[in-house]
Amino acid sequence: MFISRFSRCLYKIAHMKKFFITALFAFAASAVSLDAQTAKSLFWRSDSLQVEEIVSEQADQYKKVGHHGPAVENSHMALRIYFNDSGAVDVYSKSGRGMELELYKWYPNAADMENGAGCDEYRVGKTVGLGGIALWDGSQEVKLVATKGRTARVGDTKKGSYAEMIAYGVPYKGDTVDVSIRIDVTEKSREAVITATELSGQKVQFLTGVNFHEGQSVSCGEEYISVWGVHPADVAVNPVPVGAGLFFSGRTFPTVERTADMVRIISRLSSSVSTRVIAASAKEAELNSARRFEAYMKE
Repeated sequence: MFISRFSRCLYKIAHMKKFFITALFAFAASAVSLDAQTAKSLFWRSDSLQVEEIVSEQADQYKKVGHHGPAVENSHMALRIYFNDSGAVDVYSKSGRGMELELYKWYPNAADMENGAGCDEYRVGKTVGLGGIALWDGSQEVKLVATKGRTARVGDTKKGSYAEMIAYGVPYKGDTVDVSIRIDVTEKSREAVITATELSGQKVQFLTGVNFHEGQSVSCGEEYISVWGVHPADVAVNPVPVGAGLFFSGRTFPTVERTADMVRIISRLSSSVSTRVIAASAKEAELNSARRFEAYMKE
């Protein structure tokens, strides 16, 4: 009888140990899932095979490269850099449910969107979009017209992922420059860092900012730009309000101007500049209204 009770006791201890180990693993998995993940994507549409680099003597591969250029993603948005002279950065908005770039390659179908997939709600138009890059020659915008080809890259870092586009031989003030646009996302932040660099170290004036459309809420402070509202219907048949924000250093970007379709900022003469960008959607749980989004930008 003593042996029987002892056996039952050992069984209960073993069972409880198994329960606590299982619970511990479940808690750990849950904690990991709360961290923002990152991903990247670059491929030719002809074969859809993921690559880390595309080097092209032809500067415009917009229609031949998947999602029109290198793309990078965190848990709340994906960003792509157009493989053409625009220097534009575009946004894929999400509800914050997880990684979608590899699964949908930027274009989920109607059924996917009905089941919670994100969408290309953002319309860049002829601007540089959200934090995209052009140059400024002292009197006008200079697009990144690459006369010596273009390179696209994606990769992983210790803390996340990146996408990069390099334009070679951009005419600028009687000379040519090579300009890199790089987007970095990390596992601990929903924001992304966009860095523009003149690769030889030559100092230029960079132009960036956030575009907007009629009816959207637009505000800016000394070091931020905030835009919230519905973009004109394009991929999304019934677009929802989305937010686009940019943080910048007022010392680096002393000029802030509002045009007909952009709040643009122009840098001092610099060889490299960085900004931080964020996108949000009415479909998400956190920054899902103009009030909440602007409050985040003002913090």
